[in-house]
Amino acid sequence: MHKSSHRCSLKDRTLIVLFASLLLALLISNHSSYGKEPDPILIRIEPTDDINGIFNANEPLRLDVHLENTKEKELETLLTCSLTTDEDTFIYSMSEKHLIAARDKSTRKFRFNVKDPGFYKVIVKCAWEEGNSIQIMQIGYDPESVQPPLTKEPDFESFWKESMTALKQVDPQFELIHSPEKSTPSLTVYEVKMRSFGGTRIRGWYEVPNKEGPFPAALRLPGYGQNMKPVGIFKDIALLSLNPRGHGNSQEDIKAEPKNYWIRGLDDKELYYYRGAYMDCVRGIDFLCSRKEINKSKIAVFGGSQGGGLSFATASLDQRVSLCAPVVPFLAHWKKYFKTSDWPEMNEWVESKKERTWERTLKTLSYFDSMNLATRIKCPVFMGVGLQDPVCPPATNFAALNHTKGPKKYQVYARARHSLGPSHQERVRHWIRANFNP
Repeated sequence: MHKSSHRCSLKDRTLIVLFASLLLALLISNHSSYGKEPDPILIRIEPTDDINGIFNANEPLRLDVHLENTKEKELETLLTCSLTTDEDTFIYSMSEKHLIAARDKSTRKFRFNVKDPGFYKVIVKCAWEEGNSIQIMQIGYDPESVQPPLTKEPDFESFWKESMTALKQVDPQFELIHSPEKSTPSLTVYEVKMRSFGGTRIRGWYEVPNKEGPFPAALRLPGYGQNMKPVGIFKDIALLSLNPRGHGNSQEDIKAEPKNYWIRGLDDKELYYYRGAYMDCVRGIDFLCSRKEINKSKIAVFGGSQGGGLSFATASLDQRVSLCAPVVPFLAHWKKYFKTSDWPEMNEWVESKKERTWERTLKTLSYFDSMNLATRIKCPVFMGVGLQDPVCPPATNFAALNHTKGPKKYQVYARARHSLGPSHQERVRHWIRANFNP
């Protein structure tokens, strides 16, 4: 019988030492973070006149900087307020010495003048003898005039015409599977199966009011990697929560992992992931229009982040869409996007092969840029924006919205980042119902 040895090999001892070192580092790190005192000076930046952080054309950027000294002693500070573009290009800075009494609050006012529509960063630094505090807030100036040039390639329209033709040649094979456990007294729920672009199998969840139709309908689209499920948010509007390829229950042919959709097939526009994903959304509209209980003149599309970009794309490619409500939309104005956000995954992808360049990458992405697609949108659009959003910066949101051709409105949340919360979700539902009057 083989006897087990209790002697550690060199490899085992190395692993033990490494583990112990990591554990010690973690404990030290936690002790340091727990032991660190909060900054004695608290800073809050407030737009003086515009509660949503958006300033109109031809008006100065007026800002109130609120300071609070949390210490029991008076602090002599140097307060600096700087302005940069959203790409961190320096514009202007002003400084002043400021004495703040113990446990006191103070407000200082700053004013900047800018000419170009867009988004700017206000950077406030308060320095004292022992340290400093910094706060940054992004604000907008005349965002409705943000009109970056389109980046359409000469074959942009023909590419999408050919894509739509290819989709029509695929028999959708719509199939509904009743889901009693997910149904409610007011809604009957079905899992929906269908074939999409390239014959790919996709699925979604269809909720139908338990009363006499026809009903308005809405197509709900997912964020990046999100799994769409029944949500029961409408009682008088039919809702299709669609999972495009690689999302949720649409993984029979295309898997979710790794969640790298935006670099899948990016070397070739014909093979790029979002070509199929955009067509999946159009197939979702095909499904809704195939149902006799649906009022085909009242179809909305909405979603957040990637779902916002998919909403723009669907409304562009399919004129049967009568309302579009993107929230913090992704997939817009790629040139600006990579200057105002940081994604190492894309950098690594471009650098992993010699033949890849940023120029070629942006050329492929231009076919899927919702800014370029937006010029075809004529239906009303209601967009939600997080002014501090680092994931889908507001400049990219407005680049798409401002190129649409129909009625448009937007709601900006001055403090929000990449989530606008339940209140905006309710605003979207109210906007859809108000327009459809079911």
